[in-house]
Amino acid sequence: MAIWKATDGASTDPIGGPSVVTIGVFDGVHRGHQEVVSAVHARAAASGATSVAITFDPHPVAVLAPDKAPARLTTLERRVRLLRDHGAEEVRVLAFSAEMSAWSPQEFIDRVIVDQTHCQELIVGENFRFGRRAAGTVDTLREAGRHAGFSVDGWSLAGDGQVFSSTRARQAIAEGDLSTATSILGRPHEVSGIVSRGDQRGRELGFPTANVPVDESYAVPPDGVYAGRLVRAGGERLPAAISIGTNPTFEGVAGRRVESYVLDRNDLDLYGEAVRVELVERLRPMVAFDSVDALVLQMEADVTATRRVLD
Repeated sequence: MAIWKATDGASTDPIGGPSVVTIGVFDGVHRGHQEVVSAVHARAAASGATSVAITFDPHPVAVLAPDKAPARLTTLERRVRLLRDHGAEEVRVLAFSAEMSAWSPQEFIDRVIVDQTHCQELIVGENFRFGRRAAGTVDTLREAGRHAGFSVDGWSLAGDGQVFSSTRARQAIAEGDLSTATSILGRPHEVSGIVSRGDQRGRELGFPTANVPVDESYAVPPDGVYAGRLVRAGGERLPAAISIGTNPTFEGVAGRRVESYVLDRNDLDLYGEAVRVELVERLRPMVAFDSVDALVLQMEADVTATRRVLD
């Protein structure tokens, strides 16, 4: 079976030379994950080794209990980029499957860590579990490492008086509490997608928007209006007033979508472009207006509120 999933030009060959490794799902790459990856990078640099982050795709729960799969906090591509940004020289993606889930903890250690990474030191979250029935623990890794020649450090994913947790980040996002989500993630939560052609009502009203269909497998906050930024593929970050939902003032809008009005810009042609939409603060819930004039007045107020938040 294939162990690695090729992404972003990454090799699927065993890693040559000594390495310092971390393993986890890393969904969201929150602040706890970031500290672990930074520690891996520092220790690898000190010993002349390669810093390696190993992540899973699909999420193990999505394979073992699809109806309980958690909403994803990032795309796989974004997760890989974030892991690299925080110090992983190599990011490897385990092609998780039902077959892999049946491996015993020792088989997982042998096939992934020993055979594939030349690991000299392994750093994982202190609650990391792996192998059949999640029977493997940090103590399992330490015992195996004594025989295989690598040390193990179980890292606490906590700081600033809180535990950094992907589950807590998802809960905060689901409640529209973006301040808490930002505190956990270390950056604004974002949704990603390809800008599609909408009904162009915003353009007609003087507020042209970039429309991104909502992928419900990702963590998306409740319907409403948000202050945030639209981030283009090249990294340009543009202040935006953002609407999430179906726009109840008008009939016939199919499906939820994220509509971003870039402040003071009527000249952008974003159709077909891959963008990220950063969500900084929820301004108000989604409501239906009695008239188009009332809607326009509220949109003007939303733009003013967005400037205030972003300033």
